[in-house]
Amino acid sequence: MGKLAITGGPRAAEALSVPEWPQPTDTCREYLLEAFESADWCRGPWIERLEREFAEFHDAEHAIAVANGTVAIELALRAVGVEPGDEVLVPSYSFIASASAVPAVGAVPRFVDTDPATYNVDPESVREAITEDTVGLVGVHFAGYPMDMDELLPIVEEHDLFLIEDAAHAQGSEWRGEKVGTFGDFGTFSFQETKSLPSGEGGIVITDDDVLAERASTMQNIGRAQGETGYRHYHLSSNSRMSAFQAAVAIGQLEKLPEENEIREANEAILLEAFADIDGIETKPRDDRITARGYCVENVRYDPEGFGGLPRDRFIEALRAEGVPVYDGYEVPIYRQPAFFRDQVRRLLPPGIEVPDYRNLHLPGAEELCARNVSYSHPLLLADEPDIRTIPEAVRKVQTNVGELLEG
Repeated sequence: MGKLAITGGPRAAEALSVPEWPQPTDTCREYLLEAFESADWCRGPWIERLEREFAEFHDAEHAIAVANGTVAIELALRAVGVEPGDEVLVPSYSFIASASAVPAVGAVPRFVDTDPATYNVDPESVREAITEDTVGLVGVHFAGYPMDMDELLPIVEEHDLFLIEDAAHAQGSEWRGEKVGTFGDFGTFSFQETKSLPSGEGGIVITDDDVLAERASTMQNIGRAQGETGYRHYHLSSNSRMSAFQAAVAIGQLEKLPEENEIREANEAILLEAFADIDGIETKPRDDRITARGYCVENVRYDPEGFGGLPRDRFIEALRAEGVPVYDGYEVPIYRQPAFFRDQVRRLLPPGIEVPDYRNLHLPGAEELCARNVSYSHPLLLADEPDIRTIPEAVRKVQTNVGELLEG
């Protein structure tokens, strides 16, 4: 396969062309101009259209558009009735908002471990973490790979917990033919520009519960009742509304999402088949209960033993030199983030509430992923099929010539 690119050889994935992201399509431009010229830039037809079309796409009864994915989780927590001092189970391997939203509403986050095979919350860890103060779970469909709802829903029901599905990565993912975000009390989504449905910033919550939908809609709009624009406010709450401009862009992106997800899924299948024959590259398990995939990042686990003991970071460096844009992902579990040092969390909680010692927490599944994960972003899966096939060729090239790196 020739000399490694990192030591001066030709790049194995020289032909790999990753599409630009986000994609400023003509449809988005048209919708954005229409929204601008309408002079109806706040609540109005563009927001209502996005909420209606997103709810229809996810087979949900209600959707409430918000400013971003972080406030989507906070809004869902407030709407389900989380009170100061309540305890909420949260994932240990995710973007920080999946957990930081909990102390932001005055509740105590309790971290559960991650299943390193799926990157999702470990159901057994969820069961073990429940205490008499636990009121709910925020779980993430990480990288669009759905959580095991067959395992989680009985636990939630047995202990009378609420479930918020953080589906920021999972626009269009399905479990047993049902769109994610509709199994729990709320599903929350992000439209940040790196997501597969981007509008720069923005987010949305969905629910099938009429009461929760009305409550969330009121809390999203500074406590105003649905449809009201005057100065009567029924809840003490913030303003998390989305602008018409974000909605217009999101609608244009939503229209092309199903076709893009089909391309991503087909290209991922090519990679999964090729990676299965490469020692040291472990992919997520095939699961027939996952009937459709949404995407944000995608992940494999790297085993140095398959590459002669080559450290993960050196493998990433070599693969990037070959033309494959990969990276390590989250460097530490959320509970090791400085923001979760105990004093910072305590300031957000009522006096006298016990705060776990996050700094000294040890969850082996999450820590394994921080050490072994290799990520690539969803636009890579939109490349042409011949380009996609250069990726496993580049991995094999690194493996075949690993001696060059070990000697160096």
